Amino acid sequence: MSSIVTRARLGSAPDSWGVWMPDSPLQTTSTRYLDEIAQAGYRYMELGPYGFLPSDPARLADELAQRDLRVSAGTVGGAFHRAEELSAITKDALDVARLAAAVGATYLVLLPAMYRDLLSGELVEDRQLDEDGFAQLVRATEEVARVVREETGLRSVFHPHADSHVETQQQTYKWLEATDPQVVGLCLDTGHIEYCGGDSAEIIRRYPQRVEYIHFKQVDPAKMSVVRDKDLGFYDAVQLGAICEPPGGVPTAESITREMWRLDPEIFVIVEQDMYPCHPDAPFPIALRTASYLRGARLAR
Repeated sequence: MSSIVTRARLGSAPDSWGVWMPDSPLQTTSTRYLDEIAQAGYRYMELGPYGFLPSDPARLADELAQRDLRVSAGTVGGAFHRAEELSAITKDALDVARLAAAVGATYLVLLPAMYRDLLSGELVEDRQLDEDGFAQLVRATEEVARVVREETGLRSVFHPHADSHVETQQQTYKWLEATDPQVVGLCLDTGHIEYCGGDSAEIIRRYPQRVEYIHFKQVDPAKMSVVRDKDLGFYDAVQLGAICEPPGGVPTAESITREMWRLDPEIFVIVEQDMYPCHPDAPFPIALRTASYLRGARLAR
């Protein structure tokens, strides 16, 4: 079976430009992000944190059209494992999904809440959910996905994330087994899976029907050893350089390319190299090199 992929759609996202917040003096501007993602040769992009880009659909559509950019997805996060948070999460999800749908997106990426404080790395709750908590997380992701689909037409995909209650390969499998594939799919973030010691290619082999959207990132194995030895939080890991520029880490693009024949040939492959915070001149040359590398590895076009 062929491993050659020529139709997967390559894009990037604001966090590859050091953007984690709607507004922060440590981040580049939205105009510079849009200019540089287009100049780097990406045609597809995510919206990033709600409020970073214009939230008026007409204005955002104009900004995109000026640069020949297309939106693959919006993203929203929340404590899906807490029943009392469902109403607020649903509202946030609809705000993002309506904007994303208005500018032609296909997906909404759902991010679970982290059990650490993002910046300090301090534990804010238990690392593991009990069975009731996990069942609530499953119910909530499905409920939000249904509402988003009914209201906006977007398909939701769930994103396992480091320092969250669905972070490891086995937790991802548990989530997949518990959820309805007709309701919600999987956003496979290769870096987060490998961050937690997993094998992204194996997830594709085992659950090809569920992998509907890909975030491609790599982690540096040597620096991940430090992260694990010192039990660092995700922010400190990013500062250490554990999320690295391809091809300096794992998984290799080639290992993912070999499995891509199992997936939708026009799947989105969105580059995410977490860099918050970074000098505003740093992201663009990395984006140029990364796009060239991934196309050369035949991961996407």
